[in-house]
Amino acid sequence: MPMIAANGLQLYFERAGEGPPLLFISGTGGDLRVKPNVFDGAFGRTFDLIAYDQRGLGRSDKPDRPYSMADYADDAAALLDALGIGAIKVVGVSFGGMVAQELVLRHPAKIERLVLACTSPGGAGGASFAFHEIEHLTGEARARHLMPISDVRRDAAWQAAHPEDAARLIALASADPYAGEPGRAQGAHRQLEARAAHDAWDRLPQITCPVLVCGGRYDGIALPETQEKLAARIPGAELRMFDGGHLFMIQDRTAAPAMAEWLKAG
Repeated sequence: MPMIAANGLQLYFERAGEGPPLLFISGTGGDLRVKPNVFDGAFGRTFDLIAYDQRGLGRSDKPDRPYSMADYADDAAALLDALGIGAIKVVGVSFGGMVAQELVLRHPAKIERLVLACTSPGGAGGASFAFHEIEHLTGEARARHLMPISDVRRDAAWQAAHPEDAARLIALASADPYAGEPGRAQGAHRQLEARAAHDAWDRLPQITCPVLVCGGRYDGIALPETQEKLAARIPGAELRMFDGGHLFMIQDRTAAPAMAEWLKAG
């Protein structure tokens, strides 16, 4: 397996493709074993793409101690150092967008251009949905609870009118083939703890690299108004909204190519 020593951990990573290097930072519970993944989309066709399992997740180390957002950011910086990469383009999605905010604030020289997708700044700028409050929900119960939140169009009336589509989406969201792995629940819990404490709001004006903020118009996890606040807080940042909920990058086929084109422009 492609493991690399970074920030005192062994991190699992993958790298493929041709073009300028791009670091992709995944969202809550991200695991590169889950297919299809980022390598199967526009980024994998356009860039020398690097993605990794964050601490506590997938095949990376899962130390049993509290994690901070600074830890996650320093992991990403150390991964780039270990790969011999200086400045790079970065995409952070959902929780990964929170990590990317910390990364650009703690290690500004590491990032050339930055895409923040369906994420939040925390603090006065607003937080994303409080996943730590539903940590007790698993499987189908969790999937049913999140369906009308992940995409606010998929309320009870929509589910009643589209029972087959609703059942398919619930089954997909419920699947977790790695649920019983040693350390997995612990690592996921540590991630939610760090996520709940995320607050970059007061520091966002310090960001100097070009930033594109993207979101879904029907996202109930990372609200559209939060994307607007985030973009307005970062000097010179652009904002683009797409047709979809929290998974707008899958729902709107124009989203990832548009993000890739923006990244290539600088």
